[in-house]
Amino acid sequence: MSNVQISTPFNISLEFEIAAFYKRLIAYFLDLTIMVLYAVFMRKFLYDGLELDGEFVLGLDILVVSLPLLFYHLICEILFHGQSLGKKAMGIRVMSIDGGDPAVSQYLLRWFFRVWEWPLIFSFVYPGFYILFQLITVGMLGIIVVVIIAVTAKNQRLGDLAANTAIVNTRINSSIHDTVFMEITQKDYEVKFPQVLKLSDRDINTIKTVLNQSYKSGKYDTAHRIAARIQHVLQVTTDMEVDMFLERLIADYNYLATKE
Repeated sequence: MSNVQISTPFNISLEFEIAAFYKRLIAYFLDLTIMVLYAVFMRKFLYDGLELDGEFVLGLDILVVSLPLLFYHLICEILFHGQSLGKKAMGIRVMSIDGGDPAVSQYLLRWFFRVWEWPLIFSFVYPGFYILFQLITVGMLGIIVVVIIAVTAKNQRLGDLAANTAIVNTRINSSIHDTVFMEITQKDYEVKFPQVLKLSDRDINTIKTVLNQSYKSGKYDTAHRIAARIQHVLQVTTDMEVDMFLERLIADYNYLATKE
């Protein structure tokens, strides 16, 4: 399995395993299954359950069926840190080549380049022969997607190339403990490194990513390098263990960033 070097804001490269194509394909069909089941259920409810007809139900169909399907991938990836439900099931995620979670603008670019997948969504509104036409169209365009993924160095589709992202193999759970958010409940909490506010949200996200990797692999070489780089940038010194130092930076950042 090939790897991809993810550059961090601290000029330290993290190595991630590129997601296997079969995992991406299965994730795609899992997501498609979820979307189809949702569309079938909602349309049955609208037309059979509520017994609506005419232009009103068509507008309602677009509002509660087509639009949620249209924005499904975008919303999921933003909320679940680069994972749709299918990606989450397969243990893969979207990651920025610059390190950490992609920015919202990167998710938007990836979503925009799904243009060849969008027509399939509207078959749920305009059924009949149109479904067959869309399936053929999407299938042909899907071949182009596969070819692009196969020939690019980081197995990226056009959306990934435009957004500077890649699909990596990871089992990181998208829980609150894996985000940069850390609730500080200690009333007499004392900030040890006030200089941490010189760092950006992206920097803190990178630190958290490095910590997660270190905890799971048991290897702290990258953590030591990034800690040394941070101490140089912030002009601080400490005799704390590297993991405690990085954890404290995240805690201080959260405390100062949320302090009223």
